Amino acid sequence: MTQSVSVRPVRGKEDLKAFLDVPFALYAGDPNWVAPLYVERFEHLDPQKNPYFRHAEVELFLAFRGNRPVGRISAQLCRLRSERYQDGVGQFGFLEAENDPDVFAALIEAASAWLKQRGATAMQGPFSFSINDETGLLISGFGTPPSVMMGHALPYYAERLEAAGFRKAKDVIAYDFIEQGEMPRALKSAFDKATADKDVVLRPLDKKQLMKELQTVVSIANDAWSDNWGFVPWTEEEMTALANNLKMLVTGDYVAIAEYRGEPAAMAITLPNINDWIAGLGGKLLPLGWAKLAWNLFARPPAAVRMPLMGLRRKYHGTPVGAVLGMAVIARVRNYHVGRGTTRGEASWILEDNMPMRRMIESFGGKPYKTYRIYEKLIG
Repeated sequence: MTQSVSVRPVRGKEDLKAFLDVPFALYAGDPNWVAPLYVERFEHLDPQKNPYFRHAEVELFLAFRGNRPVGRISAQLCRLRSERYQDGVGQFGFLEAENDPDVFAALIEAASAWLKQRGATAMQGPFSFSINDETGLLISGFGTPPSVMMGHALPYYAERLEAAGFRKAKDVIAYDFIEQGEMPRALKSAFDKATADKDVVLRPLDKKQLMKELQTVVSIANDAWSDNWGFVPWTEEEMTALANNLKMLVTGDYVAIAEYRGEPAAMAITLPNINDWIAGLGGKLLPLGWAKLAWNLFARPPAAVRMPLMGLRRKYHGTPVGAVLGMAVIARVRNYHVGRGTTRGEASWILEDNMPMRRMIESFGGKPYKTYRIYEKLIG
């Protein structure tokens, strides 16, 4: 007789370790899954270390058959999101489960009950934890590993969510770039115009003034994306956490800032695709994983990078100068990485209906290769 599924909240370090362990068995036969580093995931789930918890309430759940964990989910309510949209939407994330409708149903019920108790009338996700973290469920592009800070999934996840009553809210797209040698014509034209214009200063991030520079970057981002679907602004604490993460991972040239007539107007941030480096470590840095990571980090440039952030102040949207500034910051980081030997890049994620951005990316060779879906469901 099959044991029934039970769900309980995560309590204590042993449960938290079990929460992080759930996907290891699920993806054992998937060569494209990359185990995240335990040390990073523990910090992400730690209310003392992740500034998300300063403005959000979170519950983590584990599903069991007997004593065996068979699934997990998070439920979260972000105060900043609720204040901005006032739409009764709570969120879920970290969804991983065996291919069993009973497990999915039990996890969804636990998360939705928790959200309903706090006044939510709908749930949306997956977000792990917010739209500024891992966003959406992979629904196409399973044949390649995810880039840094992007999710992976098993193909049946979408089917199980849809069978449980979830429907599409929005898709986001990841674009792939394979370096062909010469700079694409559209990028070269924008870069040449920017560098020839005395009103434009195109520069890297100054790591000696890291916090001041990140204030500039976050100011551009919060202005650039303020009208985007689901946008929640970055907080000062999140900016500080970003600064701490960037210190070891990147040089100033991983970031490009464009100033127009003395005002910072556009920016682009790239990250090394550390998933290439941690694949095969099983989430652990000991005993020798730290040496592999350090070698890759300091001894050679990455084979691939990801651009998770690019923004242009709203007053320049739809203007000729805005088009030049937006493409010029991308061209600058592209030139830096290509000059070091990097051969691949990802721009992600891009809202499916952000056609100006999509057309710009496609104009210089980006190919859509992964789609992530954000689902929603009424729970009132």
